[in-house]
Amino acid sequence: MQQELTQKALDNLVAEISRVILGKQHQIRLILTCLLARGHVLIEDLPGVGKTTLAHVLARVLGLSFQRIQFTSDLLPADILGVSIYDREVGQFKFHKGPIFAQMILADEVNRATPKTQSALLEAMEEQQVTVEGETRVLPSPFFVLATQNPMHQIGTFPLPESQLDRFMMRVELGYPDARSERDLLKGQNRRDMIAQLQEVMDAQQLLSIQKQVPKIIVQEALLDYLQAILSYSRQSPQYRNGLSPRSGIAILRSAQAWALMHGRDFVLPEDVQMVLPYVAGHRLFSTKEQLAPQALVQALLQQVSVP
Repeated sequence: MQQELTQKALDNLVAEISRVILGKQHQIRLILTCLLARGHVLIEDLPGVGKTTLAHVLARVLGLSFQRIQFTSDLLPADILGVSIYDREVGQFKFHKGPIFAQMILADEVNRATPKTQSALLEAMEEQQVTVEGETRVLPSPFFVLATQNPMHQIGTFPLPESQLDRFMMRVELGYPDARSERDLLKGQNRRDMIAQLQEVMDAQQLLSIQKQVPKIIVQEALLDYLQAILSYSRQSPQYRNGLSPRSGIAILRSAQAWALMHGRDFVLPEDVQMVLPYVAGHRLFSTKEQLAPQALVQALLQQVSVP
């Protein structure tokens, strides 16, 4: 019964988001999968395809406190984390929280900031806390970072270091809309105006409750064997510069469990692993010889490892 209610709530969530974000149900489900698995998502695509609008829509329908951080070359870590300012009335420094203290963060154009500023997100994304001036402060729960990134060939970008990329559970591309969806966009109401009309489908407590269901999704020993075979092959094959780390393995497993939950199942299938693998492993695998696209690297991995 609980499983049916969960799937209905998630289907309603996808439907409400799709009122504004047209023709992108697969990408929406992937991003929600990442959120349910307590991960963070990096959306890499050209400007103007709806990345920022999607973040606003998610915060609206989930009822989460929301902050947008526009990353620029002169952005400082203190602009994200916060800073202590001397209060003359009380005669001491008072900490003023930065925008990182929200349940959902849009890190817009994250690769336009310098590596020093990019690294300000590391502790927040991994530990759900920040350390400022020697004091550790816990961030709100749930905590979800949706970062957008422009393609590397664009002027004024700083490539994200591999340690930063690894903090993102998934990397997703939105792409251009199909012809029918684009026609509806051209004829329809302004997307930003529509956000205010969206209904709050789920609140923070409901989201936390569903997040707690994800680790309980059944994973058979045979499926763990399959996942370990994938990890092992990536580490042993000369095709890959570095293999998938244990953190990557956990991310694949949690994503597969969340994908199964999204589709009304209480157990994981090999197809769930195959579905999430390109988005979880694509930004973690690098070719040793030629520059292959992430999708090609992952497909080679899937072809070499047989399903049990």
